[in-house]
Amino acid sequence: MKSYVLTAFGSPLQTVEAPMPVPQGTEVLLKTLASGVCHSDLHIWDGYFDLGGGKQQLVANSGIVPPITMGHEIAGEVAGIGPEAKGVKPGERYVAYPWIGCGECPNCRAGRENICTAGERTLGIRRPGGYADYVLVPHPRYLAPLGKLSPAQAAPYACSGLTSYAALKRVGEAVFRTQPILILGAGGLGLTCLKLLKALGGKGAVVSDIDPKKREAALAAGALAAIDPKTEKPARALNAAAKAPIAAAIDFVGAESTARIGMAAIARGGKYVIVGLFGGEITLALPLISLRALAIEGVVTGTLAEFKELMALVSQGKIEGVPLDERPLAEANQALMDLRAGRIVGRAVLKP
Repeated sequence: MKSYVLTAFGSPLQTVEAPMPVPQGTEVLLKTLASGVCHSDLHIWDGYFDLGGGKQQLVANSGIVPPITMGHEIAGEVAGIGPEAKGVKPGERYVAYPWIGCGECPNCRAGRENICTAGERTLGIRRPGGYADYVLVPHPRYLAPLGKLSPAQAAPYACSGLTSYAALKRVGEAVFRTQPILILGAGGLGLTCLKLLKALGGKGAVVSDIDPKKREAALAAGALAAIDPKTEKPARALNAAAKAPIAAAIDFVGAESTARIGMAAIARGGKYVIVGLFGGEITLALPLISLRALAIEGVVTGTLAEFKELMALVSQGKIEGVPLDERPLAEANQALMDLRAGRIVGRAVLKP
């Protein structure tokens, strides 16, 4: 089979030919039909996260080292099953939950494999992912049927959709159904969040993004307003556009500038949920966190249970899709470069 492999941090992906994997035990072999391209792939490609002030967290320090076959948003067709794999048949089509943990640590035992503390088995990061013709999934429980979705439509729900869904759950239904929220960044996750918010009966969201095309996409996706953060006093402009106190901000960028806007824009008693990994650092006036009764929470994808909840909603046709930029898998390097340059509106999806 053919894979596009990161053989050295910062270098282009290399084409690698290898024998097709043979599923063992409970494993399921998927023939890749679509694989989404995620911003976190860029950080793995670079080999570090920017901690601000010239500091970096090296990917290798977490035990993630080349060769790496990236791609954690995977939709595929069952091409083979191990002798202990039950409930799936060759030819069936599924989306794979990639955030697979050790199964033994406290977080895994509590159903939070996405924040495994003892050696996760994440597809596309620690195990070969979707930038390949075939992918091995450890167990059928990590699969959800495509239903009526095309593979390209379905694949991004494994990360983009799931992370947006998990972020909204951290905000809380009682909040987002009664008060407007702020979405920072109108890329694939921000647009997905807008679609989910609508499907879940949300009050609505104002959006901040520096790209006029992405602001247009946000308005088309149902945003109450889309504001350029370079405007004078952006937090004030966002509150004026919301026409009500902003109960929470979900930051899909995670940069110094977006963090400052998000923290400034939310009302007293509000929550700032940070998802993005762009990088940097900010200084917080600690008394104001208490005096404003603010909550700050980080979100890294979502649980398997949340993935199943999300896919159930998707299968019922309750969630509108986001724009897709579909490309051949052979264009993986170019797709990553275009994502870095901000040239992709919606979600890029690679297809073998």
